Formats: sequence, structure tokens, C-alpha cells
Amino acid sequence: MQLNLLEKTELRIYGLELQQVNLGQVAAKVAQVLGLEPSKVLVVDVRDDHICLDILAKTVDIRQVIGKQTALLNELKGVEGLVLKEGAYVDSSGIMGLIGYEELDTNEIVARTEALGSEIEKRVLQRAIVYATGFEVQRAMIEDTNSPFLVALLAKQGYHAEFGGILEDDIGAIARQLGDAVDRGFGLVITTGGVGAEDKDFSIEALTRLDPDAATPWIVKFQAGTGRHVKDGVRIGVGQYGLTTLISLPGPHDEVVAAAAALQQRCTGARVDKVALANDIAQILREKLRHKRHHH
Repeated sequence: MQLNLLEKTELRIYGLELQQVNLGQVAAKVAQVLGLEPSKVLVVDVRDDHICLDILAKTVDIRQVIGKQTALLNELKGVEGLVLKEGAYVDSSGIMGLIGYEELDTNEIVARTEALGSEIEKRVLQRAIVYATGFEVQRAMIEDTNSPFLVALLAKQGYHAEFGGILEDDIGAIARQLGDAVDRGFGLVITTGGVGAEDKDFSIEALTRLDPDAATPWIVKFQAGTGRHVKDGVRIGVGQYGLTTLISLPGPHDEVVAAAAALQQRCTGARVDKVALANDIAQILREKLRHKRHHH
């Protein structure tokens, strides 16, 4: 079970005597015991009574750290020039503090933590938030019909859904708001608008800041630089960040309504296949566009 370290990544080892010790070897031994890549552990401070290491990871599996104090101290005995005094121990805050638990306690703690984690995951996956984007919505120049529609739709799907507000046309602002929604425990985050080819459309770019491997299929392609188009076309996006699925839909209400069929099929309060959902939405919107062109 992966646990978020919540920025509490320091690990302190007390009760050491050091004489010409290679700190890289110390870090490598700690990484080995914790099942981490050597590059993920770094000695950041050396004091008379302890050394401090930083774990360069956002999450760890609970079994990587819980009850590992004895194994870690024993492994450090093999570092040349390092002597463990009687009563040496490992100290940390937050999740990393689990390292000091006695091994006999670990199975029960893991079982309880995994059960709690499963319940938390279930609740996160059932929480949804919807954002509108665009200055025209922000200034009340046009009515936001998308957000109420999506909130009602998701509520029928069993989500605890809410409206998150209107995002400004800015990559950084949108990305920060998406990240905040993730941190607040929303398992589904949807934005509408800002997926076009103009210089005010940034939803896909913000989405890919959180998930560089997001599925972003094209709906229509343009020649960049023609007319108002500064990008190659219109895309929708579906990304994932941890438990959270992030979806960037177009702004026109009829397109959001059309995409709802894919949301109803794929968004059920469980983990979402981002590629399958993105392809479903893209196919629906391409067909809708072809239908519009045919009638014109």
C-alpha cells in the first residue's frame, strides 16, 4: 500500500561515531534496506550526535518502512569507519516514523492501515469536482450551463459532486487548481472549456503538467497560424494523478452533453481507464463534428 510522505521525508539516525565515513555508502545502505533506488536517498546533514538523510520520494509502500529500524542499523555496521553506540536508533516524523515499530507489530499495523487505506480510496474515488474556465464565464458574459449539468449527472452516477468555481485562462492557475483538487481528495476532476486552438486555451497544457502522459486525442486538426488558431487543433484530455482522474472537456454545452455518454459508461466511482475514456469522448465528438459539417 502506497502512503504519501506529505513532505515529511527526513530520517535521522542517532548514536553513531564517524571516522572518515563515505556518506554515499551510508545513503546506499539505507536505500537498500528501504527498497529504494540509491538516487532516492541523500545524506543532508551530519551532527555530533546524529546524521540526517532525506528520502527523495513522494510516496512509499508501508512494507518498505515499517519495522525496518533493526535491519537498517545492522546494515550500517558494514560501513567502514561507522560505529553504532549502544542504544542507537532511527527517528523520523510522519509516515517514516513507522520505521521504529517493532517487527512483531508490523503485520497487524499493515492490515489495519490497508483496511483504512481501502476505505479512504473508496471515498476519494466517489468525490467529484467540476470547474468552468474562461473570461467570458468569469465575467458573466455567458451562462455556465455545463457545471450544473455535470454536477447533476455525476450525482446520479453516485458521486459526491460539487462545483469548484471558474478558472482563469492561465496555465499556472489552472494547474494549481487541479493540484489543489487532488490534494483535497477529489477522485474525479472535470474542467470545461479551454481545449481549443486559440491563445487563451490552456486546459490541456495545464492537465499535462500534472500528468505528462495524459491521453489527449485530437478532435479536429488545423493549420497553426491560420485565423485565430495558434495551435494545431482541438483536443480533449484525460489524465491521472495518483487516485485522481482529470478530464478536460470542450466548452460548448452540446459537446459536453454529447460527451456525457462516455462519462456515464466509464466514470462509476472506481478507477478510470484514461485512454479508453479519452478515446470514447474523442470518438463521440468527432462524429458530432462530422454530423454538423454534413448538415452545413
